[in-house]
Amino acid sequence: METNQSKEAKYYEKLEETFSDFLKDLDSLIKIPSFLKEDNTKYPFGKDIQNALETMLQICKKLGMKTYIDPEGYYGYAEVGEGEKLVGVLGHLDVVPPGDLSKWDNPPFDPVVKDGKYYGRGSQDDKGPTLAAIYALKILLDCGFKLNYRVRFIFGTDEENLWRDMPKYVEKEEMPTVGFTPDSKFPLIYAEKGLLQCKLIAKNESSMEFKGGDAFNSVPSSILVEETKGLVEALEQLEYEYAEKDGKIEVLGKSVHAQVAETGINAINRYLHALSVSGIETKSGRFVVENLLGYDFAEPIFGQVKDEHSGELKFNVGKIEFTPENEILCIDMRIPVTYDKELIVKTLSEKAKEYGFEYFQHDYLKSIYTPLDSELVKTLMSAYQEVTGDLESQPIAGGGATYARAINNCVAFGYVLPNSPKTEHQPNEYIILDDMKVAMKIYMKAFEKFID
Repeated sequence: METNQSKEAKYYEKLEETFSDFLKDLDSLIKIPSFLKEDNTKYPFGKDIQNALETMLQICKKLGMKTYIDPEGYYGYAEVGEGEKLVGVLGHLDVVPPGDLSKWDNPPFDPVVKDGKYYGRGSQDDKGPTLAAIYALKILLDCGFKLNYRVRFIFGTDEENLWRDMPKYVEKEEMPTVGFTPDSKFPLIYAEKGLLQCKLIAKNESSMEFKGGDAFNSVPSSILVEETKGLVEALEQLEYEYAEKDGKIEVLGKSVHAQVAETGINAINRYLHALSVSGIETKSGRFVVENLLGYDFAEPIFGQVKDEHSGELKFNVGKIEFTPENEILCIDMRIPVTYDKELIVKTLSEKAKEYGFEYFQHDYLKSIYTPLDSELVKTLMSAYQEVTGDLESQPIAGGGATYARAINNCVAFGYVLPNSPKTEHQPNEYIILDDMKVAMKIYMKAFEKFID
């Protein structure tokens, strides 16, 4: 009789044998620049995202799974196994734009392996982890593992923007009994803050026109603007980094995901500050200087907003645009799970009005909370602990917005290991290859534990 130890040895040997195939398939996905392009094609989010969806389904079909693509192009899925129970694994194939290409050591959609790391936009968020979960199950099946349930890998296409994909899935398809999304970090995310994105719009009474930032949910790493009188002197006085580029001034920052906005450097905020110091007053500048500079969590607006489960409210100015008519600030907030969204909106609206802004909601995803004693949390935590031997790391609350919100009884589970870097949304995004192998082992163990 085959022991658990001998089975694991067989699984891990197979993982090493097939890891090069995993990387080849990942290459084919990363090479597709699948960020939102509403390009007037028949596809809802652009041809590149559709191409990524079709490519992933081709990979799954090659690996022996049944596949389906939504005729409207909002989602697809691949399924294997038999039984009433349906385990859902939810991943997304859209990515955030690459931003300033000069900050990449290698082109973002030309993947490269160097020093044990695999670089490319989408490698960590979320093409790499999604494909890893697929390969984990495939390895089990190739080694004789018998499923008594169905596994459905569900692929979304609008996670980085307005989540117009998952409502279509929920409307049309069977709901998983239980599920996880490999789109965060280990050991497990049991609570996710509310995600609120909004625009603050005021009349533009300056003569300025410019725009900057790539996405609501990214701290902007730079903004390229026309040089105005006193701007360079103000930047130097404030000791803000800048560069001359194409006859313009590029104000520099550090990009991170909006869920950890306080760890980045917001180039938009710095530019508005420098404008103000140089003598050019704008409503956006006053709002930022008086409420955001020197504060990690926008305390002048909200006071302290924090709870024991999920920490502080996060606030990020991700994009800005000055048109001839309006000043527009695009803001991403992560609201602690125990706080009322309407109170946050009321507080921000009243504060914004003092500066001449009106509040407009862009998108909202409610917070989620999965009890720590739930069967799902206990099952996945045991899989993580048995593979890693890590009994110290505990389930955590996060500020990210993952597809765990899309269906019931679902949590975010990996791929990033404790103490490993999260590189999503940043230049030179990468995965650590050895970490990915560990993640695949954890996913194998999880699939084993879903057996009834």
